Amino acid sequence: MDRQILHEYAVTHNMLDIVLKHARAAGATRVTRVNLVIGGLTGIVDESVQMYFDLLSENTLAAGAELCFRYVEPLFRCRDCGTEFTANDYEWVCPQCGAIGGEVVAGQEFLVESIEVCQKADRTEQEDART
Repeated sequence: MDRQILHEYAVTHNMLDIVLKHARAAGATRVTRVNLVIGGLTGIVDESVQMYFDLLSENTLAAGAELCFRYVEPLFRCRDCGTEFTANDYEWVCPQCGAIGGEVVAGQEFLVESIEVCQKADRTEQEDART
């Protein structure tokens, strides 16, 4: 099996565990939306995450939840002069002093930023609105 496929399966599985843990702690009856942050250096493909999420979340509180992705562009800090800069692909050259490489400041993220849930009270209010 392709390593990328296994990687995205694993991170999606872990992400779903986090979502379900927090949903249960909040007394949720259903997860409606999951807001994710993906850094540009992770190599994570959102379509693969969506596919695995749909598969893994079946018969859970998160079944049918919408996944929303926010992307973070890679940001580097020059080790020589401290300038923060963005870089394209693998050309990490400081625009200020010309030094090669740098410390990664942003772009390696993959995290659950927030979740939206329905709780028992939400469900009752929705049912009352229909009657």
